[in-house]
Order: sequence, then C-alpha cells, then structure tokens
Amino acid sequence: MSPDFLATSFLVVLMPGTGVLYTVSVALGRGFPAYGVAAAGCTLGITPHIALSLSGAAAVLAADPVAFTALKVLGVCYLLYMAVSALRATGSLQVAPRAEAAAAVRTVADGVFLNLLNPKLSVFFLAFLPQFVDPSASGALQQMALLSAVFMAMTFLVFCVYGAAADWTRRRLLGDGRAMTALRWLFAAAFAGLAVRLATASL
Repeated sequence: MSPDFLATSFLVVLMPGTGVLYTVSVALGRGFPAYGVAAAGCTLGITPHIALSLSGAAAVLAADPVAFTALKVLGVCYLLYMAVSALRATGSLQVAPRAEAAAAVRTVADGVFLNLLNPKLSVFFLAFLPQFVDPSASGALQQMALLSAVFMAMTFLVFCVYGAAADWTRRRLLGDGRAMTALRWLFAAAFAGLAVRLATASL
C-alpha cells in the first residue's frame, strides 16, 4: 500500500462533507457515544458505493444519466429532510443527554442513507481506487478491496475525531440556549447547502 494512497485518502476524508457535518451535528446534540454511532453509520453508507466500484456497476451508473439523476433527487430530498430535522432538533439530530437504543438505530440509518443516496460517491470510488492498484501485481480486485477497507477505517477514525472535538464544544455550550439555537440554524443551512450542491452536480 503506497504512502500516496494513505496521504490522498486522509486528505479526502478530512475534507468536510455530508458525513462530517452529520457526525458533528449529532455530537453537538447528544455527545458520546452518539457521534461514534453516527460515524459508523456514515462509514457503512459508503460500503455499497465501494461494492459497486469493485463489481464494475458504478461504471453503469456513471454512464446512465437517468439512474444518476434519480438517485441524486433522492439524496437531495434526504438532505433537505435533515436540514429540517436540524432546525427542529428532531430525529437523530435531537438534543438529548445520551443515545438510547432506538435513537442509535435511527442515527445509524440516517448516516447510511446520507451517503447511500449520493451517486457522486460511486463515481468517485470508480475513479479513485484504480489509480492505486499495482498493475504488475496479481489480484487487482483483492488490492481494491484492501484499499477500500483502509479507506473505510480511516473514514471512521477521522469522523470520530471530528465528533470528539464537537462533543468538547457541546459541553461548553449546552447551557447556552442561544448558542445551541444558532448552531441548529447553522447546521440546517449547511445541510440545505449540500442539497443544492448535490442538485447541481453532474456526471
């Protein structure tokens, strides 16, 4: 496994996106261990995209504007739903002292759907992973599977670090109602902004 892959993957994971935003928002609402559950959900959400890339089906999605657009519309709707949830502090984004079992299931599900309904991820992995496969070595599929596993582990760990930082902030703002309200508006606007960005995305 090349240092180039590790460095590039780390930079990709570190860039704030839907998964980071969701993990941070859950951390600010419910702290630990809820943000770990959210990070796990977001990581699981990229598994189908990686599977599509490994099977070659991502190439079909990338070449089919109708399928790409349909999945994109679902993703936009879900992001807008999360924006409303953030504003109302409901669902997985509600403010609560700890995560109950039912809330944990909902948190994982939201994390999975947020990444699952983003067709750009399939196209990304289709273009990203093959760059780091050694053509001179045998077992290209096995190489890609290993790279995918490392990318997912890195995603989970980095998202947990973001969550821990947000939890630290939460403990200092929890008694400040105005600050928590401002954060809800901020996250609602961020989810809405991601919805707009996804809506304007193209192949």
